[in-house]
Amino acid sequence: MFKLLFVLLTLAATASSVAATSSADLPTRKYLNLAAIKTMVAAAEAEARKQNVEVTICIVDESGNLLFLEKADAASLNTIQFAQRKARHAAFYQSPSKGGADAMKKGDVEVLAFPDFFPNQGGLPIQVDGQTLGGIAASGAKSEIDEAIAQAGLDALLKK
Repeated sequence: MFKLLFVLLTLAATASSVAATSSADLPTRKYLNLAAIKTMVAAAEAEARKQNVEVTICIVDESGNLLFLEKADAASLNTIQFAQRKARHAAFYQSPSKGGADAMKKGDVEVLAFPDFFPNQGGLPIQVDGQTLGGIAASGAKSEIDEAIAQAGLDALLKK
């Protein structure tokens, strides 16, 4: 009986120390909260007004899940999917979607087989302290302007 009690107490002590140690060792993770999203969107909208263009703005998390989508009144319907695909590309590949466009220009057509690869400029990864939190994109204007709109949103977040 004494041996069983000793074993149970030892197991309980070991389990509690493992639980305490493992929770302390868990990494902290940054994520895109509503305040961060609103900051990026306000700056992206301001840049779109400055450029005098009507675009769709999209923000996704690091897994490509939609966090924000806004289509301007005069933006065409296809910009909804384009903006989402640009943002997902940026999040998944942790690089601007322009890289996809550049790969296509070089003739690297095999990249089209990559999951969620999108060869069109306008999507940027959202990276903070070396961690990719998601992607932001715009669609509806010239590709360079789309990227400038996304960059304005990104810049606003990083200045906070």
